[in-house]
Order: sequence, then C-alpha cells, then structure tokens
Amino acid sequence: MERSKLLRMDNMGIVVESLDDAISFFTEIGLKLEGRMIVEGEWAGRVTGLGNQRVEIAMMVTPDGHSRLELSRFITPPVVSDHRTAPVNALGYLRVMFAVENIDELVARLISRGAELVGEVMQYQDTYRLCYIRGVEGLLIGLAEQLK
Repeated sequence: MERSKLLRMDNMGIVVESLDDAISFFTEIGLKLEGRMIVEGEWAGRVTGLGNQRVEIAMMVTPDGHSRLELSRFITPPVVSDHRTAPVNALGYLRVMFAVENIDELVARLISRGAELVGEVMQYQDTYRLCYIRGVEGLLIGLAEQLK
C-alpha cells in the first residue's frame, strides 16, 4: 500500500451566528463568496459526530484561489459553546491570519464597520507590520503586511 501524503490545506471552518454578516465582513477583507448551501442529513452528522444535522455554509475564497474559509451557521443541533471572545492565549483557540497590502487602510475600513483593533499595529523587524482585530461576532483575525 502506498503511503498517504498531504496535498494542501483545503479550508478552515468558522461557526457563526449570522452568515450574511460574516460573508459581508470577509468580503470587506477581500475574500470572494464561492458558494452557499444547506448541508443536512445523517451522512453529514456521521462526519461531524453530531447526528442528524442541518447547517448552512458559505465558502469564501482568497483572491489567489488557494485558501478558503468555510463559514457555518448551525440550524440543528444548536451551538453548544462560544469561543468568540476568548483571548489569544486560550487553549485550542484558532485565529486566521491574512496577508494584506496597505494594512493601515484596511484596519481603518474594518474599524469603520465595527471591528476593534486588539493591541496595536506593530512592526516586526524590517519584514512585517502585524495586528489582530476582533471582527464580526468577535472573531479574532490577524492581518500581516510584508514590507518591501
């Protein structure tokens, strides 16, 4: 038998309350809506271990076409915990980091739409300017601008 090999990271999943708000927020960052649909039934629950489920998903893709976010709104079963306001150092907490151009303009635009800057926009050596923001629904998002 041939040994398996990793091909790529396919997507990262984020569970949200409002799919419309999350789509709008990630569109503002620069992702594009690739598709939206309801996933339901016992087969889906067998994958997740949640039993019979009904979930509305939206797939968002980065401009280069290589990375995706799967935004999910659980209709059934109901959401059981909320990690959206967990600090950066919480165990098991995930954040997503986007490489961007003109970080200052993007941060200002996102703040005008209700996002909050966590800490400051900081420069790491001569290579990056970085920050975290709390976006729609309190999601922690990292932004990094590579310096020329």
